[in-house]
Amino acid sequence: MTFRTRREALRSILASDRCVHPGSVYDAISIRIAEDLGFELGMFGGSAASLAVLGDSDIALITLTELAEQMRRMSRAAVLPVLVDADHGYGNAMNVRRTVQELEAAGAAGLTIEDTLLPQAFGAAKPQLISLDEGVGKVKAALDGRGDPSLVILGRTGAVSITSLDDAIARARAYEACGVDGLFFTGISTRDQLDAIAAATTLPIVLGGAPDEMADLGYLAARRVRVALQGHAPIAAATQAVYDTLRALRDGTSPKQLKGLPSAELTSRVMREADVKMRLRDFLRLGS
Repeated sequence: MTFRTRREALRSILASDRCVHPGSVYDAISIRIAEDLGFELGMFGGSAASLAVLGDSDIALITLTELAEQMRRMSRAAVLPVLVDADHGYGNAMNVRRTVQELEAAGAAGLTIEDTLLPQAFGAAKPQLISLDEGVGKVKAALDGRGDPSLVILGRTGAVSITSLDDAIARARAYEACGVDGLFFTGISTRDQLDAIAAATTLPIVLGGAPDEMADLGYLAARRVRVALQGHAPIAAATQAVYDTLRALRDGTSPKQLKGLPSAELTSRVMREADVKMRLRDFLRLGS
């Protein structure tokens, strides 16, 4: 599957009348597992990227180069379309333009550019937003940096929980007017908020988390929500599994007595061992 085919698959999801949950992916193993399980889309979140690459929390420490290289590794490992959380674009509008170019070259199916002020400003205890004018400039730069017209670009705002619902709607409508392919919202906590946003905008919506009362896919689809995130539990679970395994070994448990290890069949499938053996046979005349 080519990069364009992956992007067209994401566009098809956005153009549909249903809502899907993406699989949270962060490396070559996780994207292959998500693909094998039948997820239609992968989500590469900023917090997962920071943890997987740096072992750090999500405070804008990861660089564009590190993010793009991790996306490139995943693109090589699987053909699952991936939507990338590109944070604030790693700088001003000119940096945003380059961010789009790098992630496009790395095989991302789509990306989000948000209007949060990052990194967090000195002395500011709570998240802040950049101005609407600067946000519009970043969105325009993102669209200008796109070389493949099939690459999906989403305008993202967390204004609902930072400033107000009215501000979130104003920002969304401004990004919509710029020509983005969809709108990504974080911080929505009630159905009334989502209803108001859906009524005031026209583009497909991606929802970055929501309370249980909004978990109904039918309800979300009726409000044009096409992708609804479920957090980044896979990397959290992986962290716990690694800790438990190392702790057991440190405490003297025999490797043969360890619990929770993958079967040989699962490991073989994740490593695409059948494909490797076929190539060893065809190219090196091994195992024939």
